[in-house]
Amino acid sequence: MSDWQTAGFRIVPGVFSKAEVTALQSALANSAIARSRAGARHLLGEPAVLRVARDPRLSVIAAEALGDEALPFRATLFDKSLRANWLVVWHQDTALPLRSRKEVRGWGPWSMKAGILYAHAPAEALSRIVAIRLHLDDSLASNGPLRILPGTHTMGVLGDDRIGELARTGSPFECLVARGGLVTMRPLLVHASSKAAVPSSRRVLHIEYAASRQLEGGLELDVA
Repeated sequence: MSDWQTAGFRIVPGVFSKAEVTALQSALANSAIARSRAGARHLLGEPAVLRVARDPRLSVIAAEALGDEALPFRATLFDKSLRANWLVVWHQDTALPLRSRKEVRGWGPWSMKAGILYAHAPAEALSRIVAIRLHLDDSLASNGPLRILPGTHTMGVLGDDRIGELARTGSPFECLVARGGLVTMRPLLVHASSKAAVPSSRRVLHIEYAASRQLEGGLELDVA
């Protein structure tokens, strides 16, 4: 297997220029998106975000990871700052947005987030998804960067006790990325982030791709 397949993540520096990042930051700042202290959900309806999600520089990377066509289906802005200085405990990303509810084995529990229907997905479905994180600020050791446990995406959907054990015994890797760089990662990769230690922003646009929006049992990914 390649290093990407083995580790479950890849860092690609210098993909977007400073001017491109500044333009995206301005578009997000001037939009009417609903924000929480931690950022904003469901941003693919924003024209500037959709353009980035469809940019060939991202879609080619996503397609290489998926081994097929890469269709963006969800975008989230994470905005960590001194005002909103939060930590994220070790976890996997297992909830997917769906167009309608169908009782399919292995899916659930179900919930609603900002008007979008979600269900926790089985490992097989999550293995066909990849996320690309575009860094709008430098991600430094001092401002609460993404921390990952390489290779844990191959272990399936894990319970809290197993994730805690891996966090205690594993060797975390800090994803330090300059503004305009990318981190590509699998949703089942166990990851976390600490609070920032210095008063600087760490904004990340997190975009998820799938080879197909059609899932097992007649389920279908929603665009969010």
